Amino acid sequence: MTDTFTGQALPIDAATFSNVTNSLGIDSATLWTLLAVETKGVGFLPDKRPDILFERHIFSRQTHGVYDQAYSGISNPQPGGYGASGANQYVRLAQAIALNRTAALSSASWGIGQIMGFNFAASGFASVDDMVAAMSASENAQLSAMAAFLQSNKLTTPLQQKDWAAYAKKYNGPNYAINQYDQKLAASYQKYSTSAQPDIDARAAQLYLMYLGYNPGPVDGLPGSKTLSALASFLTKQGQPASSTITPDILALLQQSAAV
Repeated sequence: MTDTFTGQALPIDAATFSNVTNSLGIDSATLWTLLAVETKGVGFLPDKRPDILFERHIFSRQTHGVYDQAYSGISNPQPGGYGASGANQYVRLAQAIALNRTAALSSASWGIGQIMGFNFAASGFASVDDMVAAMSASENAQLSAMAAFLQSNKLTTPLQQKDWAAYAKKYNGPNYAINQYDQKLAASYQKYSTSAQPDIDARAAQLYLMYLGYNPGPVDGLPGSKTLSALASFLTKQGQPASSTITPDILALLQQSAAV
């Protein structure tokens, strides 16, 4: 496969979201919580590549430290050194790919669930290449991979019980408390379980607007002033009447314009 990492970059749809909550035995607020805390709720960058984080200590481990001295920025037994998020992570990934492609892909966390590449088998894939291809195709594939990983690692019970500390320890490691990961999960669940939950179609519209270069604000399925302003600009450019509602026709036009 080529290393462009760009596919259709399709958004989550309602059917897949429902299938995942059912397969995990959790409520929708719990799933939205996981997505919001892991990747701020979106699996792709504006350029349609999956959101990733390259882990230099994993690359060092995967390559037995042979690149640590000459390439300490991307191969180092100590975690950290991430630099900027977003596109910069692909710069780091490309440097690692030039040294060892499979190890590099295995050393990044991918998509809306931020699943590490080396966890491809637990996420339902035959190879890390297959996993990366799926992650590049759609958030549905990313979400399904996350569900498979959670089931493989017996993480459904702490989620069902809302035992955020137990979940955080298994999902993010024993140092989860340093970043207050469990507290972030608890606060996010409180928000999603007591207030309006994201609208799948509105969220898709926000993602398409982001791909088209507009600023819809957070891709959170809760359209506010930035989303409505971006939508107004898009409709004006398309010669369409103004609308404060994301109708099926508008969503279809957004999808067509974003070429996904």
